[in-house]
Amino acid sequence: MPELDTVDTGFAAPARRGGRPNPGERTPGPAYRQQSVSADRARPAYPPAPRTPADPRPGRASGAIGLWASLPRELAVRFKPRVDPLARAILQEVQRAVPEYRQPLEGAFGHIITQGVRQSIIQCLDSVGTPGAVPLETWTTVFRNLGKIEFNEGRSLDCLQTAYRVGGRVAWRHISEFGQATGVSADTLCTSAEAIFAYVDEISALSIEGYTAAQTRAAGTRARRRRRLLELLLADPPSAPQTITAQATTAQWPLPAEVTVVALEPRPDQRGLGHQHSLAAPDLHSDVLVDLEGSEPCLVTGDPERHLKNLAERLPGWRAVIGPTVRLTDAPRSLLWARRTLKLLQRGVLPDAPVTRCTDHLSTLWLLADEFLVRELCARSLQPFEDLTPKQRARLGETLLIWLQSRGSAPEIAKKLKVHPQTVRYRMHQLIDLFGDRLNNADDRLDMEIALRAEALLGS
Repeated sequence: MPELDTVDTGFAAPARRGGRPNPGERTPGPAYRQQSVSADRARPAYPPAPRTPADPRPGRASGAIGLWASLPRELAVRFKPRVDPLARAILQEVQRAVPEYRQPLEGAFGHIITQGVRQSIIQCLDSVGTPGAVPLETWTTVFRNLGKIEFNEGRSLDCLQTAYRVGGRVAWRHISEFGQATGVSADTLCTSAEAIFAYVDEISALSIEGYTAAQTRAAGTRARRRRRLLELLLADPPSAPQTITAQATTAQWPLPAEVTVVALEPRPDQRGLGHQHSLAAPDLHSDVLVDLEGSEPCLVTGDPERHLKNLAERLPGWRAVIGPTVRLTDAPRSLLWARRTLKLLQRGVLPDAPVTRCTDHLSTLWLLADEFLVRELCARSLQPFEDLTPKQRARLGETLLIWLQSRGSAPEIAKKLKVHPQTVRYRMHQLIDLFGDRLNNADDRLDMEIALRAEALLGS
């Protein structure tokens, strides 16, 4: 798109345009009048009404409507035949300056842009010299809707804002030429310039409002659709693949082959601060599906390497457990193991951390997957310990576990336990008396090791 500075809008320096006043700058009345004196004599002028010293200059009207209304009504009547040529000139310049608008003026697009330009000119003329002739709601509705249309068409606001600026410059060129040709005073022309550029500013602001409103609605709609997609992905029993595919298309979420589910909860130091909504907003990629409002918050991503990098910093105030990466249809399983890991963190079985990966604790998760069976195994495999005191059970259990793990000699076990080798020999004799030939059976040894490891994890 060409820069506005390089667009030929007809704004030449006063010396090249016969002294036409610059928009936004007041040209002293006498100097300008000297340049257009011949035109003043040849054609009727529209000077401001004479004022006496006792009749002070009225305050300058604020806003585009007030500025248009402060101009002589006869100007609008005389300018009316120039509406269509001005509209065509604006359209031509806008299409040249904005490549996105460089298309045939037909269909819905052509109707919107041609009618929009023409109606804008007519609204301004209808306001000249007649305060309140054009209701403010008329302007606000039209230009807010244009902002909404731009968003729905997938364009940025730059296109519309550029069109407004170019249109304003072309309008000023035509009005200034009209003013010189009809002998309009410099003061009236300066007010006209103010009105044009105030109008551009105001309609730009209105279109921004409309664009932002449409953007917010679209974001809310997409968020709701993605929340529904998250529910479908994690449903148990699983949702039909075609249902998930259709919802992903509606939610504008590219379906990956694999996903990773992350279970979330407020960190312990955040629980006393109120509801989870008060936590800082997460800094997550837009393609991460997130539910922070449900009773069991979680998120889903198809690109964990990129989306979960520096997750602790991205989720201030939250504790996260990253489930295993699984096929799309197994997303509920990833969530299941992430939540099981989270429960072990809550109980203190696993060390607390802002971010924990299930895959770092697979043996623990497997071992404690069914605690009823584990406790049954402990009761059967370690039955000989039943009549011992807690201290005796702890000493002998620790010695037995190290022996099962290493099958080392008394000095080696003593070094690990930090006791005298003779103490180890004494304890081993006790274990032989308690367990007998079971110490020589591989299956029994495996059961005993599993039971002792489980007891250590469970703290019992």
